[in-house]
Amino acid sequence: MIKVCAVGDVAKGTVQQFEVEGTEIALVHADDDNFYAAYDECSHASVALSEGEVEGCTLECWLHGSRFDLRTGEPSGLPATEPVPVYPVEIRDGDVYIDLNPSNGVTK
Repeated sequence: MIKVCAVGDVAKGTVQQFEVEGTEIALVHADDDNFYAAYDECSHASVALSEGEVEGCTLECWLHGSRFDLRTGEPSGLPATEPVPVYPVEIRDGDVYIDLNPSNGVTK
């Protein structure tokens, strides 16, 4: 597990981009108060998901509106048809850690 930031660095209901060992990560502090990490690139049109909107446990791509489930990486609608990698997240002593091995088996 790799330390990314402090819990307080990402406000609830928002997403921020972090580079973790050369991998761009979209880190979301979701409305359910959990943290989720996804590869920061839409599988449909290579744009940063971290510039999109958080709703519940999903992240919407700002360009064409595809929405990705942050638990599975699966898109919930067109135009995206392929999932994005999602990464395990742990909270320890007020810090956010992620594992760069995708929990859904999807590689970038």
